[in-house]
Amino acid sequence: MIHIQNYINGGFTDPIKNEWLDNICPADGLVYGKLPNSCTKDVQIAYEAAHDAYLSWSETSIEKRSAILLKIASLIEANLERFAVAESKDNGKPISVARSIDIPRAASNFRFFSQAITQFYSESHEVRSQKTINYTLRHPLGVVGCISPWNLPLYLLTWKIAPAIATGNCVVAKPSEVTPYTAFLLGEICNEAGLPKGVLNIVHGLGSTTGQAIVGHPNIKAISFTGGTETGKLIAKTAAPFFKKLSLELGGKNPNIIFADCDYNKMLSTSVKSSFSNQGQICLCGSRLFVEASIYEKFKVDFIERVGQLIVGPPSEESTQIGALVSKAHFEKVLSYIDGIDKTQNRVLFGGKRMRIQGHENGYYLSPTIIEVNSNQCKLNQEEIFGPVVTLMPFESDDDVLEMANDVKYGLSATLWTNNLKRSLLFSEQLEAGIVWINTWMQRDLRTPFGGTKSSGVGREGGFEVLRFFTETKNICINYE
Repeated sequence: MIHIQNYINGGFTDPIKNEWLDNICPADGLVYGKLPNSCTKDVQIAYEAAHDAYLSWSETSIEKRSAILLKIASLIEANLERFAVAESKDNGKPISVARSIDIPRAASNFRFFSQAITQFYSESHEVRSQKTINYTLRHPLGVVGCISPWNLPLYLLTWKIAPAIATGNCVVAKPSEVTPYTAFLLGEICNEAGLPKGVLNIVHGLGSTTGQAIVGHPNIKAISFTGGTETGKLIAKTAAPFFKKLSLELGGKNPNIIFADCDYNKMLSTSVKSSFSNQGQICLCGSRLFVEASIYEKFKVDFIERVGQLIVGPPSEESTQIGALVSKAHFEKVLSYIDGIDKTQNRVLFGGKRMRIQGHENGYYLSPTIIEVNSNQCKLNQEEIFGPVVTLMPFESDDDVLEMANDVKYGLSATLWTNNLKRSLLFSEQLEAGIVWINTWMQRDLRTPFGGTKSSGVGREGGFEVLRFFTETKNICINYE
């Protein structure tokens, strides 16, 4: 049994109330570890450690902060296999995905922000007629809270932690209680890298208790959260009276729009990935596929054939392309969408059933599922399922598909497949999404802003945007007349 502890003030501690949660392996449904169910007192101790470390860390030179972040990145890379195995076991994702994407990206987050902070700049403005110079300073906020989800556990936790500590803040972080393992290992890496005690504190527990204690703490200055839209609403409601800065990266119901003039083979192979990568448990997955009517029937046949070739299996096997869903509760939620479809209006074209994997019969395996729908207003197209389930619909015109793409409460990302330059530019402007990919998917540049519109959240992460979020701007005006 793995015994996960809180990481506070550079040490590992049990929760004050000695309350524990089960850590369950999605591949076989068995309990393989325990993690703290931390209370308000645990969060307070973590806050005090961060507060005590803040003055020294905020005055630490940028060069030294950068060097420590770079060391953390190198140590994650040096321990890649250990982290990948832990992530795969904890989350249910294929080991090949954890090894090639999740853990390298976690290292890249630290490496990128170790460099970005050295290039972060202030601005100055001179008005000669008034004999004035205005210049801005950007100071760290103090102690900030970072709350990350279960779908990309270390990937998204480090996406928040790295810029927060790079800018001189100290952090109280809470990973998902469903996937705590790699966050626990990160504490060991931070100690080895020489990160001062209290700069990063990781407190485990439920969102309703531990997470709420972080969000509601009167002296935690900002909250960076990635997760569900409903949880985001609760966080905003709690944080508003304290005037905390908020960055909320929430749900998505992203359109994948396919025109007949696209590069068909590239589109087909990429659409399989954008539909089912990480078991469809990525907020950026294209879950609504709109296909131009003239190629709809051909696409339907080809897409089903390609999806049918995907290998569903134990996450630990190298050949596995689709692993287990993250938890029993989430598995049952996804399956309820499939079981509850209106068969007079929608048709399952492929999959839709639980899979029993030999030796892992109690694991949370679901076949990749393709459902043909006849209305964008159906529940399948309006609600975030967050699993290996996509819908197909034909469209006749540019105006029709643009209206359907935008006719949803979410606005995180969109993918467009066309070789028409005019259409690409018009759709890029008119699609209600924070990110638009044209003839590609999931190609990310860490310098660019990341985030959504509407119910997909507020604020932007990435690049200088997140460095601005984790700092307070002060303007200074000097008259030299």
